[in-house]
Amino acid sequence: MQRLSKVVLTGAAVLALSASLPVVAQDKKVKINVANNYPNSLPIVGEAGPRYADRVRRVSAGSIDMKFHEPGALVPALQSIQAVAKGSVDAAWSSPGFYSGTDTAFNMFSTVPFGPAIPEYLAWMYYGGGRELQDQMFAKHNIHAIPCGIHAPEASGWFRKEIKSVNDLKGLKMRFFGLGAKVMERLGVSTQLLAPGDIFQALQLGTIDATEFSMPVLDQKQGFYQVAKYYYFPGWHQQASIFHLFVGNAKWDSLSDTQKAILEVTCGDMIREVAAQSEATQFKAMREMRDKNGVKFMRWSPEIMKAYEKAWGEVVAEESAKNPNFKKVWDSYSKFRADYDIWREHGYLKN
Repeated sequence: MQRLSKVVLTGAAVLALSASLPVVAQDKKVKINVANNYPNSLPIVGEAGPRYADRVRRVSAGSIDMKFHEPGALVPALQSIQAVAKGSVDAAWSSPGFYSGTDTAFNMFSTVPFGPAIPEYLAWMYYGGGRELQDQMFAKHNIHAIPCGIHAPEASGWFRKEIKSVNDLKGLKMRFFGLGAKVMERLGVSTQLLAPGDIFQALQLGTIDATEFSMPVLDQKQGFYQVAKYYYFPGWHQQASIFHLFVGNAKWDSLSDTQKAILEVTCGDMIREVAAQSEATQFKAMREMRDKNGVKFMRWSPEIMKAYEKAWGEVVAEESAKNPNFKKVWDSYSKFRADYDIWREHGYLKN
């Protein structure tokens, strides 16, 4: 009886102590439907989406259920960010460059021709004012944009014939992304932006004569080598590329502080993973395409590279003159790169 009394008293003490402790509220469960701009099976950028969703589910202990839908399942692939802005989808997995029809300055948060490699680009985004400028711009469109991956340089494009001079570019119809498309247009190329899933058919049918898309491992998956054999490097237009998770403000505001932190932190983890994976997987794809598929790896001549760079300078001047947002972002980016130059020149080995 004495022992029983002790147990009862001990239990009562525990209950009293528990009642006095602060209650930790469990986050309500929330579902986030994501319009993926890339097929879920596409290496690196596409498959990263479902992998990210699984990571979020595990870190949130199931309180965030995120589903990535194939391109076109919810909205047309190239309209995913626009759909988030309108509130017709919860979120999108895409790149700011696909929203540049709204404002060309959005390109600057995606990739920049003749721009920096991964470390310097991230340095500007997180410590040079890039993220703040990005957030200000997307907030006006009811979007919370989180950088969620950054990958290695892209190839410069697939061509059916060798490009020996700038004149060989004139009159070509080419799929091209971002600000690099404006450079190509100045050199006589007619460019259009196609969703990833539409490029191969357009190239095969002759709707376009050439295409750029991404890194070798992604281009291999798309099968461009079946139509074009000349594969040009370096990807002057995309030395590093960032893609994002875009969440509509209404959905974002419905999340708890913990859930918001989970989305941000797990995106940071994906930046690490995608950067490493994109650097580790290119050489195998390149060797296979060269040895099994007869792909010819080409480097642009100094003459053509100078023409690209000159045209890029003209694009910057034109965009800065007509778009205050572009000028504001470009000035921030340029100042950071100028300040960074002393470190870039002295801190790194020259190849």
